[in-house]
Amino acid sequence: MAFGLLYGMMARQAGFSPLETMTMSLIVHAGSAQFTALMMWNTAGALPIIFTTLAINLRHMLMGASIAPYLRGVRPWWKALLALWMADESYAVAITAYEQGRGSQYYFLGANVGVFLPWPASGLVGALIGGVMPDATRYGLDLVFPLAFLGLLMSFLKDRIGAAVAVSAGVAALVGASLLPGKWYVIVAGLLGSGVGLMLEEAARICKRS
Repeated sequence: MAFGLLYGMMARQAGFSPLETMTMSLIVHAGSAQFTALMMWNTAGALPIIFTTLAINLRHMLMGASIAPYLRGVRPWWKALLALWMADESYAVAITAYEQGRGSQYYFLGANVGVFLPWPASGLVGALIGGVMPDATRYGLDLVFPLAFLGLLMSFLKDRIGAAVAVSAGVAALVGASLLPGKWYVIVAGLLGSGVGLMLEEAARICKRS
C-alpha cells in the first residue's frame, strides 16, 4: 500500500488522472516498471518505455527459475496463473514458505492476490492525495521503494553465500548503472549474482564430499 500511495502521487505529477492511475495498476501490475514508465513518460516515446520496462522485468525470469523446482507436478495453467500475478513481494513470501516446507500453489496464489488487491486501490488513493500534495519527495516518501526492497533482501541473507550473492550483485549494479544504458544493469547484476551463488554452492558441495 505504501508503494501504491507513492506511485499514485508520482502518476499525478506525470499528468495521469486518478482513473488512468488505477487502470495502469490493474493492467500492468508491476511496480518497478510503472515507476520507470512514469519517470520516462514526458521525455521518451512509447518504444523506449516498452523496451526499458521489458529489461527491468526480465528479472522475473530469474525469480521464476528459482521457484520452478517447487512447482513440479503443478498443472501448466496453474503455473501460468502464478506467473501472471507474481510480484517481487509475493515471490519473496512464497519462496520463503517453500523453503520452510509449508509452501503450495494455493499459498503462492494467496500471496499474489494479497499484493494485487491493495495495489490499484492504494494507487487511486495516492493519485487523489497527489492532487493536494504533489511533491512526494518533500516528505521523504520516495524512500519507501528502496527501503522496502532492502527489507525483502534482509529476509534472504541467511548465510555467507547469501551475503556474498547480495554484495556481488550490489557491486555489479553500481558499476553497471554507470556504464550501461537504460536499466540493463538490473539484469546484469541479477545474472552475475545468480552465477556467484551457483559457484559458491557447488564449491560448498565439493568441500562436503571431500
